[in-house]
Amino acid sequence: MTRILVVDNHGQFTHLEHRTLRDLEGVETGLVDNDTPPEEIDADGLVLSGGPSMDETGNSADYLDLDVPILGICLGMQLMAEELGGEVSGGEYGGYADVDVRILDEDDPIVGSLAPETRVWASHADEVTALPEGFERTAESDVCGIEAMSDTDRDRYGVQWHPEVAHTEEGKAVFENFRRVCE
Repeated sequence: MTRILVVDNHGQFTHLEHRTLRDLEGVETGLVDNDTPPEEIDADGLVLSGGPSMDETGNSADYLDLDVPILGICLGMQLMAEELGGEVSGGEYGGYADVDVRILDEDDPIVGSLAPETRVWASHADEVTALPEGFERTAESDVCGIEAMSDTDRDRYGVQWHPEVAHTEEGKAVFENFRRVCE
């Protein structure tokens, strides 16, 4: 069994991330609060959930030092980018919307299988505007230049959209792909 924990950054869809992982074959999952000390994290992979504010991410930045693959979703991706030397700022588009995302790297282990494009549900109130060193931009849209990013050397991945919600066409595939990275 592959153990993937969801770090709760108090987002409105965190429980859906946990449920989607729980429903995957071969995955043992749990939901942990973001104030859990890093040394208490026992997992083959982590999902940094979305959330309302960078000020409410607890120990999430410290988890980036753990030697396990990490997938950041929305705020989780933004936190990863900012902590690792990228930039985050307010998006021009704003709130939640259906967005057509173009996949830029069909060999990417997380989003490559979604190529050439996919429809997603995303918030663009804030977004990654400059990648951290070592990361590649793996998806874009007309409303956001960096819809997904990957650093395959460090197994750090991020998506701006919410793969756990029904409005995202191929969201389950993102979690299945992450499971394969964690195995």
